[in-house]
Amino acid sequence: MSRWRHLTGLGFAVLSLVLLQPQAAWAEPGVPNPPNQLITDTGEGKVSAADIDFAKKVKLAGLWEIPAGEMAQDKSGDTRIQQIGKDIAAQHVVLDQMVTAAAKKLDIELPSKPNSDQQGWLGEMRAAEGKDFDQIYIDRLRAAHGKIFPAIATIRTSTRNDTIRKLAQRANQFVMTHLTLLESSGIVDFAALPTAPPPTTAQAVTTNTDNSTTALSTAGSNQQTSSMSTPLVVGVVVASFGVAFLVTRRMWPSSPRRRRYNR
Repeated sequence: MSRWRHLTGLGFAVLSLVLLQPQAAWAEPGVPNPPNQLITDTGEGKVSAADIDFAKKVKLAGLWEIPAGEMAQDKSGDTRIQQIGKDIAAQHVVLDQMVTAAAKKLDIELPSKPNSDQQGWLGEMRAAEGKDFDQIYIDRLRAAHGKIFPAIATIRTSTRNDTIRKLAQRANQFVMTHLTLLESSGIVDFAALPTAPPPTTAQAVTTNTDNSTTALSTAGSNQQTSSMSTPLVVGVVVASFGVAFLVTRRMWPSSPRRRRYNR
């Protein structure tokens, strides 16, 4: 009896947790990480120009996003923006160490300062205050991550070098995390982001549809022509059989007529 009361009490406790604190009861599941240790990192494989450009872009990202994150901690009055800046800056420090190690192994020369666009974005942030700063910080970083995201996927799936491949896989994990962090601010201007190009298959589908329509029209026309010519064909066939029968009938030997004798 006491055991039943214990189970009943436990059930009520769980039910209360679900009703009163649904977020605690149904926490977001853990996000799986790709198995990085299954990818070798020996520097083997040809390094392409695209691989070198990718490594430089990873380095450039850290050169401006680390100081941008530090500004977010100092200039923003929103604790959420401050935390986002802190997390992204700290993660870029780790990613910067990764790309530096990869570049050293592959003898790639990396840039040492942000490019002109990135310096311009940092200048905007220095000149902004309060909510204006928050919007500039979030929008500039969100747009930049949106551009590098597909570039990482291209390198990850095409590179011949295992060190670049591993760097791309790790960078992909960082960028996906940063996209989520930036979007968690709730102020991303999604309407200002570039739209995806139309699917490349759209033209093919249209062409196929047009071809199918043409084929159907042609088939309908042929069917109509066939339907119209069917009686004529049947008449010709019947007439041919009739002529053949008459010719054949004339060629048969005539049978002797029976004469009737009246008795």
